[in-house]
Amino acid sequence: MNGFVLGGVSSGVGKTVATLSIIQALEDAGHAVQPAKAGPDFIDPSHHEAIAGRPSRTLDLWLCGEDGLRRNYRRGEGDVCVVEGVMGLYDGDGSSTAMVAEALELPVVLVVDAKAGMESVAATALGFRAYAETIGRDIEVAGVVAQRAHGGRHEQGIRDALPDDLEFFGRIPPNDELEIPERHLGLEMGADAALPSNALREAAESLEAERLADVATAPPAPESPSPAATAEPVDATIAIASDAAFCFRYPATVERFRDRAELVAFSPVAGDPVPDCDAVYLPGGYPELHADDLESAGTLSTLGDLAGDGLPVLGECGGLMAMSRSLTTAEGDRSEMAGILPADVTMHDRYQALDHVELEARGGTLTADAGETIRGHEFHYSSADVDDDARFAFETVRGDGIDGEHDGLTEYESLGTYVHVHPESGAFDRFLESIAN
Repeated sequence: MNGFVLGGVSSGVGKTVATLSIIQALEDAGHAVQPAKAGPDFIDPSHHEAIAGRPSRTLDLWLCGEDGLRRNYRRGEGDVCVVEGVMGLYDGDGSSTAMVAEALELPVVLVVDAKAGMESVAATALGFRAYAETIGRDIEVAGVVAQRAHGGRHEQGIRDALPDDLEFFGRIPPNDELEIPERHLGLEMGADAALPSNALREAAESLEAERLADVATAPPAPESPSPAATAEPVDATIAIASDAAFCFRYPATVERFRDRAELVAFSPVAGDPVPDCDAVYLPGGYPELHADDLESAGTLSTLGDLAGDGLPVLGECGGLMAMSRSLTTAEGDRSEMAGILPADVTMHDRYQALDHVELEARGGTLTADAGETIRGHEFHYSSADVDDDARFAFETVRGDGIDGEHDGLTEYESLGTYVHVHPESGAFDRFLESIAN
């Protein structure tokens, strides 16, 4: 599958809108597009899926490693992959957009804000290309997409200013309808904030779809198979919470569960009964926005009883919050949660942690053997007040975790962490094997 990376000159330049417009342009030209996201984000991929009709791949060098990155890419479907970058092209020490492009050997299409520039667009692109050589980063800046550019003289001025070896792939016209609204903790999810189809198609018509398809290249194959590639299926059924409160999960995680076990979904917000299963996975999401429903529905209360009887429950971030005794919003409203973990969670107006994370297991736990390290990502606005005798599964090598030094509250046979992990970490295979044993 050929692909290219859409890199921005900075955060806020309009990469997501440019990505959606490019996906639409390629789809309209008859291509089957596989979207992807550089970095660990869950929200941008939801917008990709809303347009492309297939889950967006998560391509993060810190989470996956170089071979894992290539393996995850190759699981995509379609004939061209559009990879939206994270922040500015070179920003980020664990997995910048440039690092992802280099690992996959994909060309970069640079998104430049052209609202008040023409020749400056060319100067910016040339500077970004030259900087790669300065720092020894082996990437190709193939050309630009001009964000917020008018047609006519404005567009022609940008075209004329670009040297022959930098392509002009088109523009995204200024349009207030091409704005994704912000909501609690960031942008709205894709299913809640669909861009108007007429505005998106107008932008798509201003792009050079076939030129974009032609510049795409295929990454090299991974040098080695996944250590879990030969892992046998396990005789287990995993129940995964899936609704507006638990919506942050990587497609590769769902795939890994389905590769090795039976998977059944349920909605705690809707009050679905906990399925007959061998373990439960509570992914991240927005439990604080649905705390009243979660408390009144009774599913979490039942889950707490089952966990007390030995049913393993694995929760990540929002899942950890739901596994705690209580959840208090930033406005001071308190709701009872599952009561599995000896902690009370409080929301804040500012984020409490944002980083790539590395954890070292203090002993054998659901997702790692003693002494093993796993990598992940944390981004949360809540804090957890834990009991003095609470047991932690991990030391934080990098990141904040729950108390700055530890992550992974463990109680009964259950585990709740603030970190989101990718299946390339091996954590979910360890989880399945723990259940099987």
